[in-house]
Amino acid sequence: MTNTMQDQMNTPVGQGSKKLDSDNLKVLEDQLNHESLMTKKCTNYASYCTDTELKNLCQQASQKHKQHYNELLNYLNSHQ
Repeated sequence: MTNTMQDQMNTPVGQGSKKLDSDNLKVLEDQLNHESLMTKKCTNYASYCTDTELKNLCQQASQKHKQHYNELLNYLNSHQ
C-alpha cells in the first residue's frame, strides 16, 4: 500500500479530500479483484477437501477474503 493511500485511509472522515485519485483507484481495483479471486479459489478448494479440518480452514479463508473485499468496497463507496 502506498504512503499516500495509507494517509488517505488514516484521515478521519470530514477532513481533507474524500475523492481518491486515479492511482489509488487502480490500487483499490486491483485489490478488490485479488480478494474476489481468492474468495472463489478458497471456496473451490474447500469443495475438493475431504478432510473436515482442512475444509473448514479453506472456508474460513474464503470468508476472510470476502470480509476484506466488503471492507475495501465500503471504503471505496465512502469516497465517491
